Amino acid sequence: MGPEYDVEDFKKKFPRLADEIFSGKSKQFKLRIQVVDPWRGYVPTVVDYIRRCKTVEEAIEVIDYLVRRNELSVDDAEKLKEKLRNGGIEAFGGRKEDDYYYKYARRYWATLASKRPDAMEDEQEEEST
Repeated sequence: MGPEYDVEDFKKKFPRLADEIFSGKSKQFKLRIQVVDPWRGYVPTVVDYIRRCKTVEEAIEVIDYLVRRNELSVDDAEKLKEKLRNGGIEAFGGRKEDDYYYKYARRYWATLASKRPDAMEDEQEEEST
């Protein structure tokens, strides 16, 4: 759920929009703004952590750390280490660059923006000129 505005706060923040909505009349309403967040509730897995590592040794340190924190079982840790030794970090899908999530978010938001009805109208106007 997004932020909720008091009517007076809304009028202060968005005076022209408030004028259009209220037309000078006093009304009660709640405004909810919902933002779609692709990572809301997402919890990284051990594979996500491994794919951020630069070396196999660094990935093994991450696995050992997760075992010490009881976030990973010893058996699972040994299987992951074996996979690392045999196939390297690439065995887990390759290394995620430092700005991986930023780039993903930009692509995600650009896709959402391109699907907006007003963006489609802009494209149609450009095509007709």
